[in-house]
Amino acid sequence: MLSTPPVLPPDEITLAPPPRGQRGQRTRRFRGIIFLKDVALLSATSFGGPQAHTAMMLRLLVEKRRYLTSAELLEIMALCQLLPGPGSTQTITAVGFRLGGPNLAYLTLLVWMLPSVCIMTGAGLAMSYLDKEQVARLVQYIQPIAVGFVAYSAYKISEKVIHTKTSVALMVAAAMLAYRFQLPSVLPLLLLSGGLVTTFRYRKHAVVTQKQPLHIEWANFMLWGGVFIAAAVLGHYTRAMPVLLFENFYRNGSLVFGGGQVLAPLLFAEFVEFKGYLSPTEFLSGYGLTQALPGPNFAFASYIGALAMRDYGLGGQVVGALVAAAGIFMPGTLLIFFLIRFWDQLKQYRVVKASLEGINAVSAGLVCAAVFLLYHPLPDTPVNLGLIGATFLVLLWEKIPSYLIVLAGLLAGVLF
Repeated sequence: MLSTPPVLPPDEITLAPPPRGQRGQRTRRFRGIIFLKDVALLSATSFGGPQAHTAMMLRLLVEKRRYLTSAELLEIMALCQLLPGPGSTQTITAVGFRLGGPNLAYLTLLVWMLPSVCIMTGAGLAMSYLDKEQVARLVQYIQPIAVGFVAYSAYKISEKVIHTKTSVALMVAAAMLAYRFQLPSVLPLLLLSGGLVTTFRYRKHAVVTQKQPLHIEWANFMLWGGVFIAAAVLGHYTRAMPVLLFENFYRNGSLVFGGGQVLAPLLFAEFVEFKGYLSPTEFLSGYGLTQALPGPNFAFASYIGALAMRDYGLGGQVVGALVAAAGIFMPGTLLIFFLIRFWDQLKQYRVVKASLEGINAVSAGLVCAAVFLLYHPLPDTPVNLGLIGATFLVLLWEKIPSYLIVLAGLLAGVLF
C-alpha cells in the first residue's frame, strides 16, 4: 500500500519559496523604497550646494547603504559634468536609474526636488502678497549675503578648474564678454565656444588603446530635442505665458553648464535685465533664500516662475512655478538618461575630456561676471560691502553651514 504523507500541524506548515524571479522583483522593490527614503533624507538635509551634496551622497549612498562604490559615484558625477543641467540632481537621478531603471529614476527626481520647489514657490507667493516695505526690510541684508555666496562660488569653481594659461584666458574673456553683453543668447555661446577651443588640446590626454564600440540609443535624445522644438514653436504661435515660461526655463536648463552658480547669471540676464519679470531686489532676495535651503539650487526657477505670473492671480502663480520647475529640471534628466547608457564607451575619447577644460573655464568666468552684475543694483554702502566681504571670508575660513548665515541675515533684518 502507498503510505500517505503525514499531516503537519498548522504551526509546522512551511511555504515553498517564491520563484526566483518573484524574489528578485520583491528585493528590487524593497531596495527601491529604501533608496527613496534615503533620497528624501538627503533632500531635507543636504544644505550647502553641490559640494555638500557630494559629501553627503558619498557618506549615505556609498559608505552606509553601499548602493554603489565610491569610484562608480564619482564616475557618474564626472558624466554629469559633460551635460547641461543641475549636477547633483542628475547624479542622484542616475543612481536611481542604475538601481531600478527609469521608473525609480523619475521617482527619485520627484522626491529630491519636491521640498525645495514647494518652499521656493511659497517664497514667490509671499513676495507677491506681503507688504513690499516689510519684505524689503526683512531681506535687506540677504541681498549682499547672496552676492557673497556668488563670490565664494566663483573662487571655488576657479580653484578647481583653472589650471592652465588657456583656462585663465578663457575665464577672463568670458567674464568680460558676459559683463558687457547681458543677453540670454550670449552666455550659452560662450560656453560652447570655450569647449571648442580646448577640444584642440586633446593630444595632451592619454590614449585608450582598446576602445569598446559605441552603441547609442537615441530615444531620450530625440525626446529632449522634440520638446525643445515643440516648446519654442508653441510659445511663438500661442504667446501663452505658461508655455513661454516653460520654453524659457527648458532652454536655460538645456544650455547651462556648471550648476546653480552659472544658472544665476543666465536667469538674471533673461528675467531681470531683458524681460523685467522681476526686480533686482526680488531676484537677489530669492537667490539668497535658495542658499539657505536643502536640495537643488535649480528650485530657484519656481520662485521666478511664481513672480513672473503674478498678474494671473494665485492659481496662475502656482502654474508658473510648476512649469518653471518642469522646464528647468526636465532637459538635464532626459540627457542623463540618454548618455548614461553608453558612458563607459564615450569616456574613452580624448576629445570629450579635452572639451571640459574650456567649458569649465568659461563657467568660472560667468560666475565672476555675476558677482559684479548682482552687486550693481545694491546701494553702494559700507554695510553692503562689509556683508559681502564677511560672507566670503566666513565661507572661506569657517565651517558654518550656509543656511545659518542666511538665517542670521534674516534675523538682522527683523531686529534692525
